[in-house]
Amino acid sequence: MKKILKFKVVLFAVLSLGFLMNSCEDDTSEFTATPTQAITLADLPITMIELDATNPGNPAITFNWNEADYNQQASENYTVLVSSDEAFTNPITATSVVGTTSATLSVNELNSAAGSAGLPPFTFSTLYAKVESSIGTQNGLPVSSNTINFQVQPYFNYVFDDYYLVGNGTSADWNNNNNNPPLFRDAENGNLYTYTGFFTKGGGGFDDGRFKILEVRGQWQPQWGVAADEGSDTIEASGDIAGNPATQDNDPGRFGVASDGYYTFTINFSSNTYTMNPFNDAGATTFTSMTLQGSGVGSDTAFTQSSFDSHLWYISSVNLQPGDLQIMTNAGTTWAGSTSFSGVATEGGDSIPVVVQDDYEVWFNDLTGDYIMIPLNL
Repeated sequence: MKKILKFKVVLFAVLSLGFLMNSCEDDTSEFTATPTQAITLADLPITMIELDATNPGNPAITFNWNEADYNQQASENYTVLVSSDEAFTNPITATSVVGTTSATLSVNELNSAAGSAGLPPFTFSTLYAKVESSIGTQNGLPVSSNTINFQVQPYFNYVFDDYYLVGNGTSADWNNNNNNPPLFRDAENGNLYTYTGFFTKGGGGFDDGRFKILEVRGQWQPQWGVAADEGSDTIEASGDIAGNPATQDNDPGRFGVASDGYYTFTINFSSNTYTMNPFNDAGATTFTSMTLQGSGVGSDTAFTQSSFDSHLWYISSVNLQPGDLQIMTNAGTTWAGSTSFSGVATEGGDSIPVVVQDDYEVWFNDLTGDYIMIPLNL
């Protein structure tokens, strides 16, 4: 059945001033928008685009298409979508325009779209593009164009968010710039973070054993905590999260632990929920040293063991270059994962790939194998 989008304008006829109103007529006119034929996205004059990070504001690409026809005078909406596959499994909105049949992306905009679509940096890969037309403020009657593709070489685009612990239940105390440990990001789900480690209840009072999550070391906002206001933020094993300024203007409440011990804290920024569960560290090996090695690091670099949690290791800054990494323990075993920037290492596992040169902060948790490498300059 053909879908019809109707716009109604109701005109009321009223009696002239001085006469009694004894009737009201409803004169309704209908304006009907019908689905447009699919628009045609024109082929590009060039098919290989190498992006230059030194000129991010320069125009990189212009898309052109014919005008959609919804049988209405209203301006049409157009959204340029890109994807790393022709099925548009993970479509990324590159830009949106209204009432015009072309759109230009700058170098930085195309690089960001390509990176978000999953294209690796510094190599030519295929990027697919199409335009979706619609009408009205609710983007009604969407119709997609044909698909075109081209080769693009992005420069590096670090698309991840990093989060840090702060609070008197953690090693940092209530200091927002005290080597605050980061949360470990899930390699498959960029909105899911965990931290398994030691938390202290301190003095044992209502306000002890508490913590929040910061997005930037040295800054109190943005910050994340529980949805309850501070003072009514009783310690719970799970619940909803809130953020300033993400969800509200005032600061959220505090997460917390009821006693000293090891816990796994999980926070999901898709569902805005958290869990805090005890972790059994009984029988865990206590290592005395960890070393980062491999072709991705110029020379073997020792980790520092946290004085607060003996299972947490870090390197504050190390220059890494494209290559691979492993973590060697004092027992002579090597640990590694297979994903860049963050993941889970296993004993004898694959090499951790370094995809771009930079100075990195590196953290490793020997209880879970979690690792995270945070670039300091990208």
